[in-house]
Amino acid sequence: MTAPIVLTCGEPAGVGPELAAKAWEARGSALPFAWIGDPSHLPQGTPVAEISAPHEALSVAGRALPVLVHDFGGPAAPGTPDPAHAAHVISAIARAVDLAQSGAAGAVCTGPIHKKALKDGAGFVHPGHTEYLAALAGVDRVVMMLACPELRVVPATIHIALSQVPQALTADGLTATLRITHAGLRRDFGLQNPRLAVAGLNPHAGEGGAMGREEITLIRPVIEALRAEGMAISGPHSADTLFHDAARARYDAAICMYHDQALIPIKTLDFSGGVNVTLGLPFVRTSPDHGTAFDIAGTGRADPASLIAALDLAQQMAAARAATARAAL
Repeated sequence: MTAPIVLTCGEPAGVGPELAAKAWEARGSALPFAWIGDPSHLPQGTPVAEISAPHEALSVAGRALPVLVHDFGGPAAPGTPDPAHAAHVISAIARAVDLAQSGAAGAVCTGPIHKKALKDGAGFVHPGHTEYLAALAGVDRVVMMLACPELRVVPATIHIALSQVPQALTADGLTATLRITHAGLRRDFGLQNPRLAVAGLNPHAGEGGAMGREEITLIRPVIEALRAEGMAISGPHSADTLFHDAARARYDAAICMYHDQALIPIKTLDFSGGVNVTLGLPFVRTSPDHGTAFDIAGTGRADPASLIAALDLAQQMAAARAATARAAL
């Protein structure tokens, strides 16, 4: 048993607090976790046990949601973010990272944040959660993976316009993405020799240069160089034939060239159960693959499936990372 997971509150005006309560109700006794947030933001009637350290969650999770109190100084109005809460949202994330880095927490699972609210209320300078976590950990480069039981995907470029993708793709960047993904699958998923499949950028993976030459000039040389080092890597594959059942059986993760090429297949396969994973950090981090959902916050309609999947995967990854560390001794 690894140390309990810590779950950050995220934006308290969003669905994060009610999802934390639902996740505890569904999995709390079997999967103890500690929620970092203000108890007053939880749905009325949520059983709460205030704790001072994550390990205390193990003894109380069967009867109440374990809470590491993070006082926001006021209530939250569902659907309406308060600029005064922004600094507290940020500091709750930093607190979770400190707990994970010290070993007090086995993993960090993050509730959804609203980047504009953080920027407006506290001058948040990072593009998003992932970049802030990397800065806190002192890591230059991390990789975003989306995972569900049927598929793991990694976009080599993320939140940029499609027209910018060819310029953003570089040999160094793609090589780093593949190396971090390979190392993460070994350390955090227990795969001794991960199989990576790399998608092409263009239709039909360029069709020999007839539909673009990035596969010839950039993607294939990177693949061949890493394959020469012993990495089990294939491609570039035509993306339109990479995600059916038989194709998925031949790899452990697919590396895609842009955001939608990666996210459309996984959200089609498992819209509610997809998990956002950050590879390359010195601690395990997962997150539900959805946003704050201000439109339904406070209504009780939010689906906890993605958060529960994120907590489950965080526990599995933490256990795999611990086993990998023991095997290296």
